[in-house]
Amino acid sequence: MGFYDYSVTDAQGNEFSMDNFKGKVVLVVNTATGCGFTPHYKDIEAMYEQYHDQGFEVLDIPCNQFAGQTPGTDEEIHEFCQLHYNTQFPQMKKSDVNGENQLPLYKFLKEQKGFEGFGKGPAALAMNVMLKKIDKDYKNNPDIKWNFTKFLVDREGNVVERYEPTADLKKISERIGTLI
Repeated sequence: MGFYDYSVTDAQGNEFSMDNFKGKVVLVVNTATGCGFTPHYKDIEAMYEQYHDQGFEVLDIPCNQFAGQTPGTDEEIHEFCQLHYNTQFPQMKKSDVNGENQLPLYKFLKEQKGFEGFGKGPAALAMNVMLKKIDKDYKNNPDIKWNFTKFLVDREGNVVERYEPTADLKKISERIGTLI
């Protein structure tokens, strides 16, 4: 199966097929409203505004699996994002990205691009220290490690990049620009 064969549930409870994204560049991101990385919404919205008319989409999947940082209903999450970040891209239903209840789409994404590390810098060091306490073997499995992990999918449905939450958002935007 490929990217376009999967579907998720939108915040209104309707099935949303990845087939809707055929021919578009897509950034798939598991989000949270109460995380230190929540301000990523601002940059993701800026990317959306910059590239949307050229065929770029964001698939926003709120997830509460990381320190309970996405409390509230789907409606409350949506209201938070609109109020604080004026997001225009659609949000899906709050869902799991790891474990037995993970979305099949996330199983596929992680099979395509596994974990390769957090990079360098203070945020990367902090993530490494924190995750060692949670899972000593975290470096050796493809699981999503934290909120705002991003997968970039090209116009043909290929998963071309995985970005951890510590990745430079400017570099992500530049990479999107190469795919548009």
